[in-house]
Amino acid sequence: MAKLEVVTAERSQWERLILDYEAAAQARGLSFRTVEHYSDVLRRVLLRWCAEHELEPVNLAKRDLERLSVELQGRGLSRQSVRTYLAAINHFLAWCGREGEMTAVKAPTPKPERVLIDVLSRPEIDALEAAATTERDKLLVRVLADTGIRLGELRRLRVTDLVAQGRERYIRVQGKGARERLVPVMPGLYTRLERFVRRTRPESASEAMFTTLVRGKSGDYDPISEESVQHLFRSLGRKAGIAKRVYPHLLRHSYATHLLRKGVNPIQAKDILGHSSLAMLDRVYSHLAPADAYMAALRALQGSDDE
Repeated sequence: MAKLEVVTAERSQWERLILDYEAAAQARGLSFRTVEHYSDVLRRVLLRWCAEHELEPVNLAKRDLERLSVELQGRGLSRQSVRTYLAAINHFLAWCGREGEMTAVKAPTPKPERVLIDVLSRPEIDALEAAATTERDKLLVRVLADTGIRLGELRRLRVTDLVAQGRERYIRVQGKGARERLVPVMPGLYTRLERFVRRTRPESASEAMFTTLVRGKSGDYDPISEESVQHLFRSLGRKAGIAKRVYPHLLRHSYATHLLRKGVNPIQAKDILGHSSLAMLDRVYSHLAPADAYMAALRALQGSDDE
């Protein structure tokens, strides 16, 4: 009976910390999905594991987290899944340390896998757009392919997010954590978007740039759903005869790869893509061919003789 009471107390102590952490994360402006993911991992992995091993927050040590890391890797999870879980846990533990709730400890994470990400060539992207039958669907392909924005960012685009600054053209993007950025757009695409907003897009009470093609139950044109875009891209991939699995985020990977192959500075690419660090771009580099590295080195060395 005493043991049951101890476990209950431990659970309530962990639960209190997790609830406080969630509030702090929301106050800092982290996206709902990010907070939801962290909360799920903390409750499903950390809280449950600490309850099973009768660990209180004040007694949690590095060796305990090492055991947790080993146990997760032994469950048959992918290395990336284990890294994702432990990253969420470490984020929480770092917050606990800063708040003075417990001694700062960190779970060791396995080395990242070098994931080979498939990408679409520019001709394949052209074929994907050609397979679309409406200007809205063609623009969905072209905007994702030529800006690299996320699907969620595309769905949040408003008719007022077309920005002209002198000769430069941008779209204003609401990124993760409510971070806003301007993404460069080619003049031709910008003109198409302007024309679409003025002439083609259905008149709607919604400010969303991309809406449904038919009225919903409300009698208005609703913002396009994530499921609709995912289904559209699968269909376009089949119509275009592309053997690869086609999905919206694939165009983001393809855009990032295209930037890097064209010699765009990785820091500039990071800013355009809305990454908080270069870590994600490092994954993109992993599937660039040796010929890309050779050409990059050759370009750098060609100008060195003049210095």
